[in-house]
Amino acid sequence: MAEIRNYTLNFGPQHPSAHGVLRLVLEMDGEVIERADPHIGLLHRATEKLAESKPYIQSVPYMDRLDYVSMMCNEHGYVLAIEKLLGIEPPLRAQYIRVMFDEITRALNHLLWLGAHALDIGAMTVFLYCFREREDLLDCYEAVSGARMHAAYYRPGGVYRDLPDTMPHYQPSKWHNQKEVDRLNSNRQGSLLDFIEDFTQRFPGYIDEYETLLTENRIWKQRTVGIGVVSPERALQLGFTGPMLRGSGVAWDLRKKQPYEVYDRLDFDIPVGVNGDCYDRYLVRVEEMRQSNRIIKQCIDWLRKNPGPVITSNHKIAPPKREEMKGDMEGLIHHFKLFTEGFCLPEGEAYAAVEHPKGEFGIYLVSDGANKPYRMKIRAPGFAHIAGLDEMSRGHMIADVVAIIGTQDIVFGEVDR
Repeated sequence: MAEIRNYTLNFGPQHPSAHGVLRLVLEMDGEVIERADPHIGLLHRATEKLAESKPYIQSVPYMDRLDYVSMMCNEHGYVLAIEKLLGIEPPLRAQYIRVMFDEITRALNHLLWLGAHALDIGAMTVFLYCFREREDLLDCYEAVSGARMHAAYYRPGGVYRDLPDTMPHYQPSKWHNQKEVDRLNSNRQGSLLDFIEDFTQRFPGYIDEYETLLTENRIWKQRTVGIGVVSPERALQLGFTGPMLRGSGVAWDLRKKQPYEVYDRLDFDIPVGVNGDCYDRYLVRVEEMRQSNRIIKQCIDWLRKNPGPVITSNHKIAPPKREEMKGDMEGLIHHFKLFTEGFCLPEGEAYAAVEHPKGEFGIYLVSDGANKPYRMKIRAPGFAHIAGLDEMSRGHMIADVVAIIGTQDIVFGEVDR
């Protein structure tokens, strides 16, 4: 009889599914996991501490770097907390733009998650498909903010600027001749809204392609059905939010339960799972992409019909227009004061949360009346999810750990904050 003993295994931090910043100490009985101990803190960030040493406006770009796959949603939580303390509301057009870009960000996040999760489990093609669509959505980010990822587009009181009337065009090069460039530019002839609308018409067909590859694929089902099961009661106790909670059958979504911006004016559904396993969480996220597409379409319709301001006219919060700043002394003073000193928030505290692609992303701000926060606390959804990793992986095989890390959709910028 062979002697069997438990042994300890280091999983990561260089393992492909641990993405360089997670070390899992696994206690194994053969190939079965007895205990999983996640070691975090390998990505040194200290975001909360850094935010306490700089004016409020300067921390907006730092939010993009928390969960660096859901950039604008992080900014949204932060500017909502500031607006709550200031007691201001952005113009309605700005609210619609924010909601539209929140949903574009949700699609971006889920596309990367689906591609990477499938790749971790062994499905290569989906990754290439998802990145094809991400390219179009990143072009929308770039058109509106000038950056593909870290946009810094949301500002206290609204958004940085209105949607552009033209889209950047591809140019002929030694890789692409004129005929190919004309084909690539065919849907870029109009405004950004035209481009996004063209995308929303194509996107459901693309989601069907992913589902054709995965949903009824027996290998995919063998790797995900019954893996990492979390009961609805346990999911609530562990502090799960977002698709991790809805996959377990709890219909909790801040966009419906505590609506912010204009979500209460829009028509969409909240997908909910039944079994609380990796497969249900996959189905929930795929359906979320379809619902995001619905929301984006409604925002486009409204934005086409309703022009207007996109940022508050209070120049103590938002800078004056460039031409006003150049030609008017008052405007110049506002501009100078805002970018050197920033603005002061009244004493008090505020918590604002958004339905981030990964769950509830909240910002808790404490102000002592200065131009920078006395304390900022980030409620990152991934932190609670990784705490449940031990429980979710006990009794499973080592190959299932990869599927469980994938289904949690964790990004360490927000965990090691």
